[in-house]
Amino acid sequence: MGLFDKFKSIFTSKEKTENLDKYEKGLEKTRKEFSSKLSLLSKKHHKLDEAYFEDLEDILIQADIGVNTVLKFVEKLRKRVKDENIIDVNDLKEIIVDEMFIIYVNNQVISTKINYSSNNDPTVILFVGVNGVGKTTTIGKIATKLQNEGKKVLLVAGDTFRAGAVEQIVEWGERSKCEVIYKENADPASVVFDGLTKAKENNYDVVLIDTAGRLQNKVNLMNELEKINKVIGSIIPNAPHETLLVIDATTGQNGISQAKSFKEITNITGIVLTKLDGTAKGGIVLAIKDSVDIPVKYVGLGEGSNDLELFDIEKYIYGLFKDMVSSDEEE
Repeated sequence: MGLFDKFKSIFTSKEKTENLDKYEKGLEKTRKEFSSKLSLLSKKHHKLDEAYFEDLEDILIQADIGVNTVLKFVEKLRKRVKDENIIDVNDLKEIIVDEMFIIYVNNQVISTKINYSSNNDPTVILFVGVNGVGKTTTIGKIATKLQNEGKKVLLVAGDTFRAGAVEQIVEWGERSKCEVIYKENADPASVVFDGLTKAKENNYDVVLIDTAGRLQNKVNLMNELEKINKVIGSIIPNAPHETLLVIDATTGQNGISQAKSFKEITNITGIVLTKLDGTAKGGIVLAIKDSVDIPVKYVGLGEGSNDLELFDIEKYIYGLFKDMVSSDEEE
């Protein structure tokens, strides 16, 4: 059974969940743009010729899957068409679904779960990303999730220089009922030191650390992150347990550039893709994974505090192709 059939048998059954509904709604803009163009493509072309593949490339690039990723993807489709002697244009949509899953997974065992501390030390999660991508809001939403799961969470305001940064994280602390450690205009590493010391002494489960997002000067930012990482490691061995890069999905290919830049200066373990519901170019999920080989761990599928979801590749692809699955069933 291919993924296309799997989606039809599972996601159109009674096993639909609230999370799946969020993926459907959150990817609505991308799906309308993407699926409608693919459907028109099937009507426009009656055979899988060069003109078909050129039009398909354009559609995929417009969905922000990225030129390099698209070229590799279409080449795989061409090979399967040839190897499997596929003639009917409509038969290719099942293969498109399969290959999108394959290009993301890339023969890896991918976990979106947070890597929690294996001993009694608090789990430390460091958040990085340029200013304006929703980093502090993401921290607040994850804090709310963890707090609702019964975890004792501490927030650390490591972005000490951006105007309003401390106030913003303090506000999220109040909303999520989490304590916040902060000092105005202080050395970020000293704030992190104070926060982790308190977390160990008071048996916190998770510490979420905000950082500055000044990517304009990579050397300064790299030095700052190195200093923060050294402080973290000196207090809690093998920490941080996660370093999550926050990217705004609406920035498109610029988000991929940010991922490449941050990967050069620190060890990124996962990506949080905010505002995925606000763009018609949701293909950026595939482009980022293919370009920097870092898994997406969370996606923002709405503005509410509960609309940040653990990323699920199957639900994501279903969200992209739901209309195709439905129309296929109706035929």
